[in-house]
Amino acid sequence: MTLLIPRKQYQRGLFLILFFGVLICVWQLGSTGLMDETPPLFAAASRAMTETGDWLTPRVNGLPRFDKPPFVYWLMGFFYSLPGQNNWDPLGSWSARLPSALSTVLMMLFLGDTLMRWSPRSIVFPRRTALVTALAFALSPLVIIWSRIAVSDALLCSTLGISLLLHWRTYVRPTKNNWIWGWIFLGLAVLTKGPVSIAITFICLMLFGLAQRDFSFLLQRIRVLKGLSIVLLVSLPWYLLELIIEGKAFFNSFFGYHNLQRLTSVVNSHSEPWWFFGLILIIASLPFTPYLILGIWDAFSYLLNPKKVVLKEDSLYIFASCWLISILFLFTLAATKLPSYWIPATPAAGILIGLTASKIKGNSLREKLVLPITTFIVFVFSVLLWFLKSWIYLINDPEMPFLATALISSKVYLYGAIILSLTTLSGIYLLKKNQPWNVLIIQITLVIFQVFFMLPIWKIADNLRQLPLRSLSELIISTRLKNEQIAMVGINKPSLHFYTNQIVFYENANETGVINLSERLEKDKRNTFEVDNQTNARTILLVIDEKTSGYSFWQGIEHQVLGQFSIYSLWRVDRINLKQRANEMKSIGIKPNWREPNPERI
Repeated sequence: MTLLIPRKQYQRGLFLILFFGVLICVWQLGSTGLMDETPPLFAAASRAMTETGDWLTPRVNGLPRFDKPPFVYWLMGFFYSLPGQNNWDPLGSWSARLPSALSTVLMMLFLGDTLMRWSPRSIVFPRRTALVTALAFALSPLVIIWSRIAVSDALLCSTLGISLLLHWRTYVRPTKNNWIWGWIFLGLAVLTKGPVSIAITFICLMLFGLAQRDFSFLLQRIRVLKGLSIVLLVSLPWYLLELIIEGKAFFNSFFGYHNLQRLTSVVNSHSEPWWFFGLILIIASLPFTPYLILGIWDAFSYLLNPKKVVLKEDSLYIFASCWLISILFLFTLAATKLPSYWIPATPAAGILIGLTASKIKGNSLREKLVLPITTFIVFVFSVLLWFLKSWIYLINDPEMPFLATALISSKVYLYGAIILSLTTLSGIYLLKKNQPWNVLIIQITLVIFQVFFMLPIWKIADNLRQLPLRSLSELIISTRLKNEQIAMVGINKPSLHFYTNQIVFYENANETGVINLSERLEKDKRNTFEVDNQTNARTILLVIDEKTSGYSFWQGIEHQVLGQFSIYSLWRVDRINLKQRANEMKSIGIKPNWREPNPERI
């Protein structure tokens, strides 16, 4: 489609979006280690692919990991396989996080391109609208967090979001073979997270087709049957190969547990009320939620009025609303609810915020209230930071016992308070100037807030939470005897496996954990590790946290303390002594359960 603005302005717009995307998502990405609990699992599986040459089945700690398809592992593995990776990525976090960060930057660029090429005719300044939209998406609290951690959610957001926008473009004005790309990206989304991507796509397209009163025309333009064949061509080969090689274990874990069971029952105690995602909708777009709510209000005003007709070229905000509703509907029905499930909706929220901000003229009361409410939200957060000393001690994280002291002594919170206060003053000043791009000024100050407040906070959390585990891993590597096995009980941290690059036996803190650990050291076999009592050392290295070490059944085990890092201790334990304690537990009726199926086992 032809540009709505001069090419130089278009290029400058994309460059600005790229610049802000790098600041928000990529800047200092590798300066901190991988944050437990889930990211080290992704990173370890990806690194294992490069080390073993098995790019089909993700494996962590000697066990197959069937929770996600392989696309994100392949991308991470690509970076781990680059020459000199250990030199330019000593913490292993650049390689693991780059797919998430670059996915978000790509989504920002595609949003900007869409708004500069395909903006509704009512948009007077397409480039400013494009920049506001891209920043509204990237500055979502959820996007800021998940774009900088090594999981698959940001990649799903990008592949699915680009796919949906390409479908809308094809509906508006198809060109030769442009319909194909939307289905290719949907295939990549299925390779990222599974069939849920197809469900979201078809709910969204169905709602949009009904809203536009030309459902059959929409299906005809995007060529659904041919498109589905492309999706299968892209994604199905891996699923078939995995079923052939891994069989029932893969089918039961991936389709049964991680997809069907999460939809129909509560997994890992992630149960939330039915209105949970309504709350997440509000939180995920702060402080620009008032713009989002106004955009949704306008969309529903159209949807509920059968006499209104929106031309295809002007239907982007209707499409974005249907996109938002489809995710809200699907995951509200799901029994298991997590905040990250909302991330695929954040591009749609960004579109609604950008289009709403560009169209506000201040003619109605609700339009006049949007900027003041946004400014007030920023003001509330600035007050919270100014008075951080009065509430920070209420946060009681046993893994970061000195968090409050570290935050106060660092003075970083003062930088955040100053930046948000200046943002508040900017918002107050802009109240006098009723311009559609006022929100952009607030967004730019929030980018500065991300760089000078959020990133330093990230480093403080890393030093308190992850540095002890990295130091512990270094001690294990340097003191481990030949064939000495490694275990961790109580608080289980996958990063210990990642940073030692050794099999780690993880167990619970209770009495059953004593028996399980003793038996597993003799009988538990892994693909990259087989137990051999003749060659294994008579001692094990046991990582135990402060609380767990206080339980009587662990205290009674003779041990040598090799090191203490924050709440974690490293013990050298005699296996015979451990087995004696396990036998004592068995004699009072406690039974092992480590052989029972456990899809979350690491």
